[in-house]
Amino acid sequence: MATCQRVEDPDGEITDPGAAPYGNFMNYYSFNPPENRLSLIPATLLHDLGHRDGGEEPTLILDVGCNSGELSVAVYKHLVQQPEEKPQRSTVHLLGFDLDEALVERAQRTNPLRSNISFIQLDITEDGDQLQDYLRRHGCSRFHLCLCLAVTMWVHLNHGDSGLLQLLSRLASVSRHLLLEAQPWKCYRSAARRLRKLGRSDFEHFKTLKIQGDVAQHATEHLQRHCGMELMQSFGSTAWDRKLLLFRRR
Repeated sequence: MATCQRVEDPDGEITDPGAAPYGNFMNYYSFNPPENRLSLIPATLLHDLGHRDGGEEPTLILDVGCNSGELSVAVYKHLVQQPEEKPQRSTVHLLGFDLDEALVERAQRTNPLRSNISFIQLDITEDGDQLQDYLRRHGCSRFHLCLCLAVTMWVHLNHGDSGLLQLLSRLASVSRHLLLEAQPWKCYRSAARRLRKLGRSDFEHFKTLKIQGDVAQHATEHLQRHCGMELMQSFGSTAWDRKLLLFRRR
């Protein structure tokens, strides 16, 4: 598994965003709060996709690169509407994973919905067995909805073009629907610039990447041509000019 390098102050906090070369920012949601995405995602999304809370079969959500879990919890509460007076036992379950052990521990510690939300440490580029185990435990062959939000660039920079395409293929293989937010190319240049400011070498694959320009379009083409998925809907762009695209299995 990849080792997450950090530049920390005495309290253990990241002191420079460039010190998170895998996107593992310790306080990510302080500068990109969950509301930036939730404002674009319909609260009725699960219902619109044909899933009913409280049914006999569970509905499973996967959050890729969950960081410290704030967005995972916020998305769950946004999509799973529970009456405050008499909340029912929800059959919607969310699994979040991240490669950073410290972030996963924080997510587990602050998780307010432990019966329905769980977090694990996982490097998706190396191992997918834990996802299959989770699916088997819930009697499902695929996640009903997979969230891959602002993750693709970090896999792309650290594992190259093949790593990005393998990520998309793997997520498509375990998902019925995929909600994708791919960083545009200008974000790649900014990430590389931050790393150089710290006196570190460039990302290993940055100068050799063939997939450039409109990365979201490249991802869409791969998912549609090679992964049996089709673009279902665009929810517009976030405040950071990132498209939020919903795909489904054909």
